[in-house]
Amino acid sequence: MYTVTKTYGAERGLSAAFRQWRAKSHCRYIHGYALAITLRFGAAELNEQNWVIDFGDLGAVKSFLERTFDHTLCVASDDPDLDQLASLAGLDLADVRVFPHGVGCEKFAEYVFGWVSDWLSDAGHAPRVRLLEVEVREHSGNAASVEVKPCHYNGINVNIKTHDQD
Repeated sequence: MYTVTKTYGAERGLSAAFRQWRAKSHCRYIHGYALAITLRFGAAELNEQNWVIDFGDLGAVKSFLERTFDHTLCVASDDPDLDQLASLAGLDLADVRVFPHGVGCEKFAEYVFGWVSDWLSDAGHAPRVRLLEVEVREHSGNAASVEVKPCHYNGINVNIKTHDQD
């Protein structure tokens, strides 16, 4: 299998704020990071240009990441303060995004994995090209990733890995 990676680094300005409302630590407060997102694609065969995927075709992915994470307040749909946080958008104080399954690097990786996998199909790249892994990094010490199980490339089974360093 051939693999390639595409990284949208922290310098891209994917500056998102969120809170882990269930946390007992300071993570329960709204805080933000310049997120870095890495996508790993795979294919058993290369295309006519001898590529897994043309990085120039990923404009829709870049736009999705910018719409989702560029200067946004990401809120879990089950946050008990969802209404108050969402009201910040009406006051023009925040560009709010509500995530149906939670927030944080693990959940952002899962969300991006689903969107990009769907896009690969819609754009005609799948089934030849598959998304193998998405890593979301808060900073150089903390990241989380979602990857397909090696024996289930055609399924939706994913592993969640967390890379956490103090």
